[in-house]
Formats: sequence, C-alpha cells, structure tokens
Amino acid sequence: MTDVPALPVVWRPRTTRLVAYVTAGVSVLGMVLLAVFVAPQFKAFDRTMMVLFGLLVAWILHMLARCRVAADEAGVTVVNAFRTRRLDWAEIVDVTMSVGEPWPTLDLADGTSLGAMGINGAEKHLAARQLSELQSLVRVRGEAADR
Repeated sequence: MTDVPALPVVWRPRTTRLVAYVTAGVSVLGMVLLAVFVAPQFKAFDRTMMVLFGLLVAWILHMLARCRVAADEAGVTVVNAFRTRRLDWAEIVDVTMSVGEPWPTLDLADGTSLGAMGINGAEKHLAARQLSELQSLVRVRGEAADR
C-alpha cells in the first residue's frame, strides 16, 4: 500500500507534456518558415492563415498538455483538455483504472464518472504510483465519518 502523500499534490503526465510542447513548437516554427520562405507565390492572407493554423495546432496541443489532477485539503481539481471540474473529497466514491485504459476514472457519489486525463496510462510506472497515491487519498479523505 502506498503512503498517503502530503497535500497539496499535483499529478501530471511527463511524456505527454514533453511531446505536446515540442510538437507545438515545431508546428509553429514550421508554419512560420513555410509562410516566409517556401511559399513566395502565396499572398499575405494565405501566409497569415498558415501561421494562424500553426498557432491553432499549438493551442490544441497546449490544452492536451495542461491536463492534471490536483489534490488539496478541500478536494480534487481535475483539469482535462477542455474542462476543469472541482470535486469535494466526499463526492469521490472510487478511483479505478483497468489495464490498457488511457487514464483513471473517478466514480462520483451522484452516479456519474469523470475521466482524469492528468494521470496518463501510457506512462505505466508513473501512472501506477500516481493512481495509488490518489486512491489512498480517496480512502483516507473521501469516506464520511462514522456516526
């Protein structure tokens, strides 16, 4: 069993962030170079659209790279690509991640579930440690006190 980590703690993928930001940089640089040097037959509008396309790709990659799961005394914040959700500890019933799944699923008290893209299943050992830490925090903080 994993020790309960000290709060606050933030879990985020390493490889995903690296690949996304390197790809974003290459995309923007490539489109700028294409607009300036390789495409002299294009008008200013076309060149501007090339650079804007590179920036759009970079923005989408940034949105994927910003994914994280942050835990503090009050609860958990799940930042996915295009949505952020704040949960109190009591709202989280369980955290599961089967072999081969891309990220864990938080089972919530209202019967719904929420994917936590901030823990990336492709990073097997890191994801296992992060998942174990989150599960231990949910066990300790998520259960209501006995009366």
